[in-house]
Amino acid sequence: MRALVLTRYKHPLVERDVPEPTVGDHDVLIRVEAAGLNVLDEKIRLGEFTQILPYTLPRTLGHDVAGTVLAVGSAVRSFAPGDEVWSRPPTDHIGTFAERIAVPESDVAPKPAGISMAEAGSLPLVALTAWQALVERGGLQAGQTVLIHAGAGGVGTIAVQLAKHLGATVVTTASARNADFLRELGADVVIDYHTDDLDTLSGVDLVLDSVGGETLETSLRVLKRGGKAIGITGPPDPAFASDAGLNIVVRTAIAVISRKIRRQAAKADVSYEFLFMHADGRQLREIAALIENGAIRPVVGRTITFDEIPEALSTMSAGGNRGKIVVTLPVT
Repeated sequence: MRALVLTRYKHPLVERDVPEPTVGDHDVLIRVEAAGLNVLDEKIRLGEFTQILPYTLPRTLGHDVAGTVLAVGSAVRSFAPGDEVWSRPPTDHIGTFAERIAVPESDVAPKPAGISMAEAGSLPLVALTAWQALVERGGLQAGQTVLIHAGAGGVGTIAVQLAKHLGATVVTTASARNADFLRELGADVVIDYHTDDLDTLSGVDLVLDSVGGETLETSLRVLKRGGKAIGITGPPDPAFASDAGLNIVVRTAIAVISRKIRRQAAKADVSYEFLFMHADGRQLREIAALIENGAIRPVVGRTITFDEIPEALSTMSAGGNRGKIVVTLPVT
């Protein structure tokens, strides 16, 4: 089976012939027809997450999949061969840059009706990230104000639409060329991060930050008292380290790394949380309903072939992409 494998950190992915997936009793074997490229894949390739994601190399990468069920384990009851599905495989089951993948039934959901495989393949990781930040962690309510950084990116395009669906006032940052596009998605205010001053904002209830650094620090100052900033870039915080079961050395290092931002948050009487999204088939079903009723639409920036993945992945850190890059595989 063809797969794109990470053999050494900071080196390009290489194509390998790997064994067919083992299908456990609770697994769904999926023919990969589309797979989104994510910044997370590139960060793993660069070795930036080795402390919290200690993968043994070689490792097939890829965190999004849309495709057709080929087989199911003996205990699977929700799916059958021929079903069209989508998934964000759990951390220990990643590997969608391949022809086939086995995923636990609990992390698989029926593909939303009315969208293509490429569109479905663009969504799982970013849609779950937006959902878990705004709904699960943020508790965003109608009438509140949310600031979403990098609104034209993979997570941002979905988060803007979800926040508008929830009835929030949506403020987002982007380049000027994406302003009209983001207003079409539902943004009420678009801040040009090249020229506009974020400090002019105030009274924000929730921030979804995918940039980090000075942008995150400034974001704390625009929150109202009691507000919350959720970071998906980092730094990780002690609560995450504890929930992830990391060893004492890593937990201590994370506490030190995040101390500055946590102190700044406490001084401003706001809170900061790090979010590392988790796989969840039930949440994908809820998101699918929003897609089918038109509340959320996928944003595919471009599609590529399997052979183009290594080059496309290596350019992701530069940013500037609108929506998602998706690889599509021929059905054989």
